[in-house]
Amino acid sequence: MLVEYAELHGRFSLACNRLHNVISVLVLVKPGIVLCWQDFQSPARCALNQPLPRPAQGEPLFNPLSPEVIADPYSHFHRLRTIEPMHRSPLGFLVASRHADVAKILREKRFGKDFVGRMTRRFGPQIMNEPVYRSMSHWMLQQDPPDHTRLRGLVVKAFTARRVEDMRPRIQHIVDATLDRVEPQGFMDLIADFAFLLPVTVICELLGIPVEDHQLFFHGARTRGRLLDPVPLSRAEIDEANAGNAAQVEYFRSLFELRRRQPGDDLTSELVQAEEEGGKLSNEELTANIILLFGAGHETTVNLIGNGLLALHRNPDQLQLLQGNPALIANAIEEFLRYDSSVQLTGRTALEPVTVGGTDVAEGETVLCLLGAANRDPAVYDDPDRLDITRQNIRPLSFGGGIHFCLGAQLARIEAEIAIATLLRRLPNLSLDDADHAEWRPTFVLRGLNKLSARW
Repeated sequence: MLVEYAELHGRFSLACNRLHNVISVLVLVKPGIVLCWQDFQSPARCALNQPLPRPAQGEPLFNPLSPEVIADPYSHFHRLRTIEPMHRSPLGFLVASRHADVAKILREKRFGKDFVGRMTRRFGPQIMNEPVYRSMSHWMLQQDPPDHTRLRGLVVKAFTARRVEDMRPRIQHIVDATLDRVEPQGFMDLIADFAFLLPVTVICELLGIPVEDHQLFFHGARTRGRLLDPVPLSRAEIDEANAGNAAQVEYFRSLFELRRRQPGDDLTSELVQAEEEGGKLSNEELTANIILLFGAGHETTVNLIGNGLLALHRNPDQLQLLQGNPALIANAIEEFLRYDSSVQLTGRTALEPVTVGGTDVAEGETVLCLLGAANRDPAVYDDPDRLDITRQNIRPLSFGGGIHFCLGAQLARIEAEIAIATLLRRLPNLSLDDADHAEWRPTFVLRGLNKLSARW
């Protein structure tokens, strides 16, 4: 699932104590206007007429590091949208939370990625000596035209609507085989034993990874989420990320050699041929984008399935409605995307001065787009905090927008549709062990569960 997957590591690279010194008692509402938290000590309410969560003393208006935000970001998003919808963070970037502003930024040609530029401005040119960031700089979703156009054009044929639709029988077979294995035992972890296996298997097959190697990717493939978060990484964590990247580079280069000798009907074979023809794809681009396709091709789909199942079991009326009318599954997937997006944030850099939501954005300034906040904007959706699988005119921004709209959006939809519909049909009495106390992964950009225990 190709979404805006890797976003601006180090947004919060200033030490926490410095952050608290800057905003211990102040909130920047607009340039030149400062309000104290005391101004919000009456029972403030958002556009939904719900009480806004009160920040702890010294808490910033936008703090994805907070465990409370990780557990339930949406009340915090409503507060941010109500107080300052184009929030200028003391850490030097803007945060957009309204649907209209986010949609404009994603589609506006005056915004781009400028990955190397924004990384060097933040950390200095030496940051690009780190192998993991050097690899990321070749990812197609970190590129602006014309390189983005060239790289995306090489892979787009693998994700056409017809080709993805033809994958339905294979996806159904994988789901059925997975349930055949776990059904007799009467319990499972819906993440590790179900949601994870489907998209990893599908992307391995798309990339031509031999079946005997699939187990390599089933183990430990969900351990790199922190690299993608807007949080600081220690030297040890960067070293770990570099080591993980090196291991992937080593494996995929051996796969390239295999597909040069034994080409198949897979995306890796097609990209290896493009590299050999010259002028279309460098070796560094080939390696980096296969790594990207593997990661983006499974991680967010795992979370779409897991978050959707949790939402259904927390809203038993909607679960019963879907069980009684399975034809609602396609619309339900759109509502799951809107209600609890697998990807919460994507970033853009202004390529020239531009105004968004009444706020001037300078050339070179970064805007973080809160996709999850935009998906629950009451200006677009009535009662946005309610799960409604019959909701009409759902337009979630979970797959991004503009030239970086997710290549694998339709594949992710089909995988989630078949997985959830089949699970509800085959295990109608399945129940979660503890739907009220979900164990979320400690990441912000990628929103998903560590585990989701169930029995039947």
